[in-house]
Amino acid sequence: MIATELAAQAATVFHQATLAAPEPQGIKTEGVVTFFASNIAPILLAVLGVIFIGRASRGEISKVLTSSAIAIVGLAFIAGAATLFFVGDYLIDLLFS
Repeated sequence: MIATELAAQAATVFHQATLAAPEPQGIKTEGVVTFFASNIAPILLAVLGVIFIGRASRGEISKVLTSSAIAIVGLAFIAGAATLFFVGDYLIDLLFS
């Protein structure tokens, strides 16, 4: 009799514990993205600027222009990818809400 009551109480406690468990949440990466956008990207752009100025002072203007164009196209691709990410997220929310 006592074993049956203990088993029933244990089942009740287990059931309540599973109901009270919070739902898992996704990984929050906003802080990491903000850190890279605010700290790392300007430093990399400054390094590119110093390299371009050094090349231009040696008379390698065509190489500087080519490198600058490549850097600008790369930044455009990165901005386009970020834009598509947000547009896709908006479309998914619109379709499934």
